[in-house]
Amino acid sequence: MSSVLIGLLGALVAANPPANVSSLLTQTTGLSVNVPGPNDPVELELNKLMEEDDAAQAEVDAWIRENDRFKAKSAGIPDAEMRRRIRRRFEPVRLNYEALVKRYPTNASVRVAFASFLNDMGDHDGQVSQLEKARELDPNDPAIWNNLANFYGEFSPAKKAFAYYEKAIELAPTEPLYYENYATAVCMLRKDAREYFHLTEQEVFDRSLALYAKALKLAPGNFTLACELAETYYIARPLRLEDALRAWTNALNTAHTEIEREGVYIHLARLKSGAGRFDEARAHLNAVTNPVYLDLKNAGVRSLEQKEKAARETNRPPANADDKW
Repeated sequence: MSSVLIGLLGALVAANPPANVSSLLTQTTGLSVNVPGPNDPVELELNKLMEEDDAAQAEVDAWIRENDRFKAKSAGIPDAEMRRRIRRRFEPVRLNYEALVKRYPTNASVRVAFASFLNDMGDHDGQVSQLEKARELDPNDPAIWNNLANFYGEFSPAKKAFAYYEKAIELAPTEPLYYENYATAVCMLRKDAREYFHLTEQEVFDRSLALYAKALKLAPGNFTLACELAETYYIARPLRLEDALRAWTNALNTAHTEIEREGVYIHLARLKSGAGRFDEARAHLNAVTNPVYLDLKNAGVRSLEQKEKAARETNRPPANADDKW
């Protein structure tokens, strides 16, 4: 689905990890399923319909952007009317998907494409129904298992999410995406993971970190993945400070741009400031110069100064090494 329709997700907040599964899972459309050759009539029809779908998405995006501009000037149409227009625009696309499924009921790719459309429309019952049917039709496609696992990770039951990620990994053991999504689900659905795996809270974190590590081993230069692993330490209690610092240092070593490096400096400064390593934290903050991080840097400087003052007055290090800025 387009970014305008679902809303801008925004940049990753450097000092605070996301708080739910759906914001963390690496969503895929499922369109990586195996399809016939380029001259296959089913694929030709499906590609044409997907182009129609994309055109509708682009047109609706333009409507929303234009209406937002008018609304900023106290004009524009009401949201309810915009929703009606959007539904009318997508209705023929939906009918064409339904007709394609009716013509080719045993084609998994058609059902996966329809499921992606239904997800965009917010019809999650229809989405999972099509994905489950696609899984029955093509049980050896790991992308379908992964997409279903993403669905169950967000909407439950969690035990299905875990089982389906395991199946996706069994079918494609060298695909880092599946380990990454599985790690996220285990970390964020900790209560369910404890019951499913019969583990303690700390053992659940160990399992999540091991899955992230496996994903990173398969994709060693993936900066985003390295950050996801490092962010997990913000959730673990008690804070595993040295492990967290090593993880962020590894993320720093995989950064490709200066803006990525400076984002990691923010994380390192936060952790070291909280641990009483004030000079190191200050050095990291001084290395941050990009305006995009100005608010976070200023908040870090204020927090650092407060911690230094408290440490001088009490002659003790900060009591909480992982507090937020």
